[in-house]
Amino acid sequence: MALSLDGDLYAWGYNNCGQVGSGSTANQPTPRRVSNCLQGKIVVGIACGQTSSMAVVNNGEVYGWGYNGNGQLGLGNNGNQLTPCRVAALHSVCVLQIACGYAHTLALTDEGLLYAWGANTYGQLGTGNKSNQLSPVQIMMEKERVVEIAACHSAHTSAAKTQSGQVYMWGQCRGQSVTFPHLTHFACTDDVFACFATPAVMWRLLSVEHEDFLTVAESLKKEFDSPETSDLKFRVDGKYIHVHKAVLKIRCEHFRTMFQSYWNEDMKEVIEIDQFSYPVYRAFLEYLYTDSVDLPPEDAIGLLDLATSYCENRLKKLCQHIIKRGITVENAFSLLSAAVRYDAEDLEEFCFKFCVNHLTEVTQTTAFWQMDGPLLKEFIAKASKCGAFKN
Repeated sequence: MALSLDGDLYAWGYNNCGQVGSGSTANQPTPRRVSNCLQGKIVVGIACGQTSSMAVVNNGEVYGWGYNGNGQLGLGNNGNQLTPCRVAALHSVCVLQIACGYAHTLALTDEGLLYAWGANTYGQLGTGNKSNQLSPVQIMMEKERVVEIAACHSAHTSAAKTQSGQVYMWGQCRGQSVTFPHLTHFACTDDVFACFATPAVMWRLLSVEHEDFLTVAESLKKEFDSPETSDLKFRVDGKYIHVHKAVLKIRCEHFRTMFQSYWNEDMKEVIEIDQFSYPVYRAFLEYLYTDSVDLPPEDAIGLLDLATSYCENRLKKLCQHIIKRGITVENAFSLLSAAVRYDAEDLEEFCFKFCVNHLTEVTQTTAFWQMDGPLLKEFIAKASKCGAFKN
């Protein structure tokens, strides 16, 4: 299967079980657009089982077709499907990612919930037993939010990564059956398949290079907040952050202008910051050294404020990405309010869609009732236009 930038899906090849989605079991020698139930929909994710196919569209719906002898299509039966069929059991959730093992399927929702269905001979569903499931079942319910799932059609193995970076694995692991998600010491899901799948495989393209020296980027990262080499300190909430004036001038227009405004005498060695919190300001300065941000969604709101004030557009995008990954029913309206306040249109639209998709739960949260009147009226009017109250 192949997915175009416009969200069109194409399939070709062996088609004994209808996995090409053409409506027949005739082999398809050239790429053919998969339509039927997917007509007019924008596909955002695809996955292949051994002889089954799955797709996620941009509104969170999941479709499956092909072989279904083990229930890997999640339709509640084990009959093959020659054209895409929606997984109706997932109608109440919004799926972001889909992954297929040899004969089982995993799905990750926008709330970080994990569902599994299909073959379970090796415990690859993570339900604690080896019974096949014809419909999606939620797993890892007592764990924290899941941010990544992994499986590949050559193995009966599953893996997941949580928001704090913990990696779990289950299923066939070096010939052993692990029927419940097992916490590993790995830092990424790739290592699960490299070390425990039989044969050892990769579930996505991976590039590994041996480096016996520090690159410029690595050297900069190493020297962030280093008292030994720094020539400037920021004091935030009574704590010091050690930096280098040259790096800040090179990386940030705000600091370049600030340093030029000082008189010709030596610039002060300590700069006081009182408009931002320590975690937020430290994350910003570290970003100037590393090009990356590692903050919880709540702090990312403060960093979004800083990025807006300092006209750091790329940082704004990174903050929005963090917030999107951390959105929940409880904080959705707070994040929507922040997106409006900081003029982050893409994030505002994302938060709005999330709130509409989970409208009943969201309207029962404290954040909803604390929302400003004008913003609340605007949300209700916009949600109404989207048909949120038609029932």
